[in-house]
Amino acid sequence: MSEPLKQYRDKIDAIDEQLLDLVNERAQLAREIGSIKNGGTIYRPEREAQVLRRLLEQNKGPLSAEAVTAIFRQVMANCRALEKELAVAFLGPLGTFSEEAATKQFGELSMPVQCSSIDEVFRVVEAGKVDYGVVPVENSTEGAVGRTLDLLIGSSVKICGEVELPVHHNLLSKQQDITRITKLYSHTQSLSQCHEWLNQNLAGVERHAVVSNAEAARLAAEDHEAAALASIRAAALFGLNVLAERVEDDPRNTTRFLILSTHDVAPSGKDKTSLAMATRNIPGAMSNLLEPLARHGVSMTKLESRPSKAGIWEYLFFVDIEGHHQDSAVMQALAELQQRASFLKILGSYPIAVI
Repeated sequence: MSEPLKQYRDKIDAIDEQLLDLVNERAQLAREIGSIKNGGTIYRPEREAQVLRRLLEQNKGPLSAEAVTAIFRQVMANCRALEKELAVAFLGPLGTFSEEAATKQFGELSMPVQCSSIDEVFRVVEAGKVDYGVVPVENSTEGAVGRTLDLLIGSSVKICGEVELPVHHNLLSKQQDITRITKLYSHTQSLSQCHEWLNQNLAGVERHAVVSNAEAARLAAEDHEAAALASIRAAALFGLNVLAERVEDDPRNTTRFLILSTHDVAPSGKDKTSLAMATRNIPGAMSNLLEPLARHGVSMTKLESRPSKAGIWEYLFFVDIEGHHQDSAVMQALAELQQRASFLKILGSYPIAVI
């Protein structure tokens, strides 16, 4: 080994030892905070968001923002685990993008709970069988996930966080020759998100919609003439070859996930509040309903309508606004909305997603 190389490696070894000492010191402090809380809520999304934002502001590289957040999320996850292992439910099986979103938010999951449907995720969170749940709510290409929005109305769970996950679809198969594929399995939304690529590259192949991309990967693993659209992790889990990477039509394709819990979240300084509301059926009702937001300087970032279960051609509106419901301007606007709306439910206030 050359002397310059040895010198660099010796420096890295010394830094690794310092990192180890500092991480253990941080873990000890986290454990002492847990003792002070004496059984209180362990996972504080607002606090973790503040930590990550501060680190991103101070990051001078060469590590990317994504790398920094991934490293420190894992550090925080391991520190939390000294107090309690968190059970996190998501739409399974293993290998779905929902699992990927859960891992991004909570670090490597020690107690993953795979659910067969979005409904089941809501049920286990509401029943206290898990600590948190992760569900998809909208995709940048395909729009809202209606079932999640519908369940938010009737459930007592609260939104305590959000995750934005870049979604990259890959063509997976036991086969190594793409020309020998005769059938393709995938979730309906994934088929839509890769529609043009599939038309150009697998035009004559049968397409079969299944409940999840992980299920698609499982089916492809059983049939040497089949392929699946799924994640790179699914390829590893089911022993599949990656025939083509990132085949989604829009390279910016992103899915937003919600973190569900039974507790409220304190302000983090950069928050979002989600609402569900209905208007009285009179002319100008919608503009009258939203007017308090504009007057109090509260920015609306999303407006989505869904058919109401109350009657034909009646609608609920799902609205995201900037700010926490405890913020003065938001509080005043919501008080006026309450007076004007025929129905209003605060679904949760939570930190805006960190990279």
